[in-house]
Amino acid sequence: MQEEIQKALDHMCDPKESDAYHYADKVGAMADEETKGVLLNLVRGEDWEVAYLACRALSKTSWNDDALETIFEAIFDKKNKARQGAFVQILEEFNLSEYFVDVFRVYLFGNYKASTLAKDYLDELEFEISPRTIRKAEKHWNHYLHNPEDEESAGLKKSEVELMLKELKELFE
Repeated sequence: MQEEIQKALDHMCDPKESDAYHYADKVGAMADEETKGVLLNLVRGEDWEVAYLACRALSKTSWNDDALETIFEAIFDKKNKARQGAFVQILEEFNLSEYFVDVFRVYLFGNYKASTLAKDYLDELEFEISPRTIRKAEKHWNHYLHNPEDEESAGLKKSEVELMLKELKELFE
């Protein structure tokens, strides 16, 4: 089985491969613990296209938490700033219910595409929320308010975020 996984990985990582998505799905379906480590390292790698394909492969596995931790690291890695949207887009393939704060951070600090996608997730998905989750989100919101990338986007986000946080707090009153 390991040889078959390696062949699929090689095809997935080949820049000339026209069916790379197919091979990413195949790797994900066959992945074992050893492959998991390889895929996580590819997500952290320098080639963003291979990293994206590794994310796609991971989305086909049962390693939701390990994969998401690494994908969020890639999203916030400065080298991926221009390509954050692609990494945020693949998040739709994962269970994000425990990742409200991470998605919220992407909404606040991501580039335009990443921020827009994150806002859609915040509006559409169900998250596990606790008072601690809200406090963490407020911490990131306060950081954002003191370090906005531009005043115009801060003004737009202010009304949305304050309403969102207010509604979340009301859940626990």
